[in-house]
Amino acid sequence: MSMNQRGFSLLEVLAAFVILALVGTALFRLFSGALGNATLADEYSRATLYAESRLAAVSVEAPMKESTLQGNSDDGRYAWTALIAQYAPPGSTPDLDNAASAMAVRLWKLAVTVTWPGAPGSERSVALSTVRIAVKE
Repeated sequence: MSMNQRGFSLLEVLAAFVILALVGTALFRLFSGALGNATLADEYSRATLYAESRLAAVSVEAPMKESTLQGNSDDGRYAWTALIAQYAPPGSTPDLDNAASAMAVRLWKLAVTVTWPGAPGSERSVALSTVRIAVKE
């Protein structure tokens, strides 16, 4: 080999391709994982918005009595279950319970759970709850 020959040897080119392939594979995995996380975050955001709308609708549409309601979204993607139950504040005593039963209003706990299909064989869900006050019937 003379001193004025320039260029890369076949071994150097192969080593560069191996390094490029390893870096490319790592970047591909990183971006596909980030895309999967973004999709999952979007699913949870949509389900949370749907759960909020169902919680608001149940508090207006349904009579305040102990009950369980169920349904599906218009597009069939989400299934929801709403639970209406009397609410007893934490640390409540029998005296407070007696005073509350004599009042003209009552506290109700509304809880909504929204479920949708996740990975094959699994289900994802979001649960929200609130407390409402209503006149006794």
